[in-house]
Amino acid sequence: MAKKNYEILSGNILVAVWQDNKLTVYNETFLPLYLRKIQNADMWLETRAIDSHRANSRLLKKALRLTEKDDISTVIHVNGATITDNYWIREIGSNLTYDDVKFSDDYFSNLALKGNYDSFNRAANSKRSKTPELTNVGSFEKCWKLRDGRWWMYKKASHDEMFSELFVYELGKILGMNMAVYERGEGYIKSLDFTNGAEVNFEPASAFMGDNEDYLDVIKELEKICPNAIPDYISMIFMDTICANPDRHTNNFGLLRDTKTGALLGFAPNYDNNMALISRGYPSRLKSKDMLIDLFREALDEYPSYREYIPTLTDKTVREVLSKLNMRVKSQFIVDFVMERYNLI
Repeated sequence: MAKKNYEILSGNILVAVWQDNKLTVYNETFLPLYLRKIQNADMWLETRAIDSHRANSRLLKKALRLTEKDDISTVIHVNGATITDNYWIREIGSNLTYDDVKFSDDYFSNLALKGNYDSFNRAANSKRSKTPELTNVGSFEKCWKLRDGRWWMYKKASHDEMFSELFVYELGKILGMNMAVYERGEGYIKSLDFTNGAEVNFEPASAFMGDNEDYLDVIKELEKICPNAIPDYISMIFMDTICANPDRHTNNFGLLRDTKTGALLGFAPNYDNNMALISRGYPSRLKSKDMLIDLFREALDEYPSYREYIPTLTDKTVREVLSKLNMRVKSQFIVDFVMERYNLI
C-alpha cells in the first residue's frame, strides 16, 4: 500500500480519500472526529499506532518482520483497524471490505503482554501477520485477548496498581457511575472492551481537544458537541480528585458514537485509573494546596449547577469497597485519604 494515498472508511462506508497530502471528504457524517478537526490523515494514523517505546512493541514488529517500523507503516500493516472503532483504510480502488480487515483472533497477545522468548519464537514462526496489537495504544505493556467472543484488554500491573484500578472501579459502581468493567488477574488486570467489538465507535478526547485537558475547556466543548456527556465527565474528574489520579489525559477518556448514524451517544465508561491512589506508593496526607482539588473546585465554581452530579460518599462506602477487594493495603489510610479529599470539595 502506498504510504501517502489511501481511502478512509467507517465500516463499509467510504468517508474520505487521502491523496498527495490532501484530504477529500465524501461523507462528513461518519468522518472520524480527529479528521474533522485536523485534516491530515497521516497524523491521524500516527495516533493509532502502538507505542514504539514499549519493549514488547519492538519484539512484535521484529517477529512480524516489518521492514518499515515507523508509526504510519505499522498502522498500514493492519489497514489502520483497531478493536474499539470501525475506522480503517485501504488502497485507492481496492475491493477490500471491513470483514476482510476486522480482527478475529488474539494470536500475538502473549508476545505483546509478556515479551518472553517462547512467545516471540512462536509469533516469529507463524504465517499470520494481522494483529490488533499494532494499533493497541498506550505506554504500558498490554494486549487484547478474545474470551467467549468478547475482547478484553490485559495490562501488566503491580499489586498496588491493580488495587488502585479495582478500587476506583468498585467505588464508581457503588456510586452509580458509568464504569468500564475490570477484573483481577495474575500480574495483570483485565478490562472488557466497552465498544463490544466496535458496535459503537470510541472517539478519544484527543480527537476533539488535542492535548488540552483543561476541565473548563473540555466542559465548553462537550456543551457544544455532546451535552449529555457532561454528567459522566463530572463524575470522572470527581473520582480523579478524591482518588488522586494525576494521569487523566485526552487519550484516556472520550465519547461513544453510533456506527449507523454517526451521532455522538454520550461519554465512554470511566477507565484507566491505574495511576491513582497508591499505585506509586502511599501519598502524603494533605498539608498544603492540592492541584487536583483546586482544579475541580474551580470547575464547580464556574458551573455550580453541576454539583448535582457529585454523589454522597461515606467512610462506610469506602470500607465496603475495601472489604470486597480484600487486598493487602493500609485500609485505614485509604479511608482517611479518600474521605479527606472528598470533604475538601
